[in-house]
Amino acid sequence: MPKYYEFKVCGYYLYYTASCVIEAMHVHASDRKLTEAGSAKFFVMNNGDTTVERQGQLSDREVRKIREFIKKHYKETL
Repeated sequence: MPKYYEFKVCGYYLYYTASCVIEAMHVHASDRKLTEAGSAKFFVMNNGDTTVERQGQLSDREVRKIREFIKKHYKETL
């Protein structure tokens, strides 16, 4: 079950999927409709570093800020 943050980071809601059978832990950054269309997807490694699977409509600056947020808070989602 994804974990949602009730607040926005760079104007996007973040939701984490930590125990997906098919994929490693990942985070979606989505608009207020929480749809995948235009959303970004980040895979999260054990140390909190991320790789960008899909940038969606996010700018490079937004991606950088969200990656910093994930790195700082990833342990809360384990």
